[in-house]
Amino acid sequence: MDPIDRLEESLNEIIPDNPNKPYDVKDVIHSIADNNEFLEVARHYAPNIVTGYARFNGMSVGIVANQPNYLAGVLDINASRKAARFVRFCDAFNIPILTLVDVPGFLPGTAQEYGGIIVHGAKLLFAYGEATVPKVTVILRKAYGGAYDVMSSKHLRGDINYAWPSAEIAVMGPKGAIEVLYNKKLAEIQDPAVREEEFRKYEEEYKSKFANPYDAASYGFIDDVIVPRNTRFRVIRAFQALSTKKDVNPPKKHSNLPL
Repeated sequence: MDPIDRLEESLNEIIPDNPNKPYDVKDVIHSIADNNEFLEVARHYAPNIVTGYARFNGMSVGIVANQPNYLAGVLDINASRKAARFVRFCDAFNIPILTLVDVPGFLPGTAQEYGGIIVHGAKLLFAYGEATVPKVTVILRKAYGGAYDVMSSKHLRGDINYAWPSAEIAVMGPKGAIEVLYNKKLAEIQDPAVREEEFRKYEEEYKSKFANPYDAASYGFIDDVIVPRNTRFRVIRAFQALSTKKDVNPPKKHSNLPL
């Protein structure tokens, strides 16, 4: 039996210092699962999100994880549908769900808008919101905007939500936020060097406030900030604590899916 308190030192170094640099989330999954085994589902469809099964201390768990290695891990129409169907399957058969989050947002563009990204994104939100199985979430790096909401956040009845110290929980990334918030103020500065310096100052201020998980934890959106190498132990303990969970949705003939 794989010990539940096995430490995985490689996880402390797996997140690159550069927030725009990718890594393979499957390395994280294999590191924390029993005997490093992971059964992936629908591998070649919407590879920007990973779905599959693993065991934690012998218990079967469904895993949904953003994949920064493909399209930076954004949620698009196909990824939303793939994850939503997987979450509903797990809930139908009482399989607990572990969600690993590193999502910069929903994919922008006219093709996504015409294809109905709002409707399809709502399917994932609905699936997580209606699921009554134990739900544990670990935010690895980016968790921005509406995409953070639909990835099993506390606002969608997530039971236990952890974050690594590298987690950034905000409306958007620092660069984009500063361009929106201080666009007029920066445009008034004529000297490019001074403008750049001001931009960096605002960016650092935004990073210190939002590019860490502690602000979200102070509002109760994160239960604990955990050391990456200890993730396996904390996830198993969380599922053990939730093993007697009883959650019932309001009585109705059937739910009204966002079709």
